[in-house]
Amino acid sequence: MALTLYQERSRNIWKTAFLMAIFLAIVLAIGYFISYYYQNPSILYVAVFFAVFMNIYSYWFSDRQVLSMTNARPASKEEFFDFYTVTENLSITAGIQMPKLYVIEDPSPNAFATGRNEKHAVVAATTGLFSMMNRSELEGVIAHELSHVRNKDILLMTVAVVLAGFIAIIADMFLRVSLWGGNRDDDNRSGGLMLIVGIVAIILAPIAAQLIQLAISRRREFLADASGALLTRYPEGLASALAKIEAYGRPMQKVSHATAHLFIGDPYGETKSGKAGDWINRLFSTHPPTEARVRALLSGTKE
Repeated sequence: MALTLYQERSRNIWKTAFLMAIFLAIVLAIGYFISYYYQNPSILYVAVFFAVFMNIYSYWFSDRQVLSMTNARPASKEEFFDFYTVTENLSITAGIQMPKLYVIEDPSPNAFATGRNEKHAVVAATTGLFSMMNRSELEGVIAHELSHVRNKDILLMTVAVVLAGFIAIIADMFLRVSLWGGNRDDDNRSGGLMLIVGIVAIILAPIAAQLIQLAISRRREFLADASGALLTRYPEGLASALAKIEAYGRPMQKVSHATAHLFIGDPYGETKSGKAGDWINRLFSTHPPTEARVRALLSGTKE
C-alpha cells in the first residue's frame, strides 16, 4: 500500500499539470475558432491571456473560490471542539500540518478538503455531520479528508472545479454568440465548416471537463478511504459514517455540480447502490457506490 500511495502522490502532480494543459489547449482552440469565424486575431490573443491567467488563478486561489461557493465559514475550537481536536490528533498521527477548519451550516452530513498543498490545506464539514456522527465515525471522515491532503488529491480536485467551470462558461458564451448572429458570409463553405467544427468542439468541451472531474473523484475516493482506514486503524468507523451519509439521502441546501466531486459523499444524495450500479449512471456519478466503498473498507481491499 505504501508504494501505491507514493506512486499516486507523484502521479497527482503530473495529472494536475496535465489538467492545466488540457484547459489551456481547449481555451486556445475555442479562441482560434472564434477568431477565425470573426476574422479577428485579437480574440486569439485574449484567449491566450485568459488561459494563462486562469491557470495561475486556479493554482493560487481555487481554494478560496470553493469556500465561497459552499458558504463555508471558519470553525473555532470553542464552537466545534470535537472537530478541532479530532483533526489536530489525526494531523499529528499523519505527520502533516493541521489544516484550517471551516464549517458549512447544513443539516446534510458531508465534508471535503481543498487547498494547493499540505501547508495551505482546508477541511470543511457540515453541521449535519457533527450532529449525526459519533467520535469514531467523525475520525473516519476526517482521516479520509486528511488522506486527500496527504495523497496530494486536493490541488488536482480543486483546480478541476475552477477550470472545468470556466470551460463551461466559455462554451456557453460562444454558443450564445453563434446562435444570435455573426458577420461571416453564409456562402463561404470553408467558414461554415469551421464554424460547425468549432461549435461541436465547444459543445463537447464542458462534457469532457465534467468527465475529467468525475473520473478524478471516483478513483480518489477509494484510495482516500483506504488511506483513512490505515490512519485510524479502524475502518469500521469510516464505513459506518459512509452508510449514515447515504442513509440521510437528501441533498445539501446549497449544492453545485462544480464542487460535488470534492465531498466525501454525493451532496445531491443520489449515490444509491442500486442506482449507481448501472454503467451509464456510473459514468456521470461524482462518487462510486457507497456499498462498494463500505465493502472495500470492511474487506481490506480497494475495488
